[in-house]
Amino acid sequence: MSAFELSKTRLFEGVWEGLLTAIDENGTKPDLGVTHLEKPLGELLLKETGEPNQWAVRIPIPVDLIGDGAQTFLIFDKDTGETLDSFTIIAGDAVSDDIRAEVALLRAELDLVKRAFRRHCVETT
Repeated sequence: MSAFELSKTRLFEGVWEGLLTAIDENGTKPDLGVTHLEKPLGELLLKETGEPNQWAVRIPIPVDLIGDGAQTFLIFDKDTGETLDSFTIIAGDAVSDDIRAEVALLRAELDLVKRAFRRHCVETT
């Protein structure tokens, strides 16, 4: 189990922002890292929030990593190697068509399940 809990607050103007909280009340400032395709990302900003055992995390996303397809970033504790969170950026026309097709397929399957459930309810009453 991780000694920290990381939750996203927003993604704004190319910067992922989150809130890191130490689970242990005697937590020390962590050493975090970010990777993309198993390569370390440069800058990660960690700033105290004024609350005990809590830090604001800011990860600027390099423009050269944004492109067609899905780009996944892993945020991890360098001391333990444990992944605390991840985020994915999806871009490009081909991906948006795939997502729309997937949603349409899910809707069709849901309609099929609803019809089968209603038929089952009618037959068993």
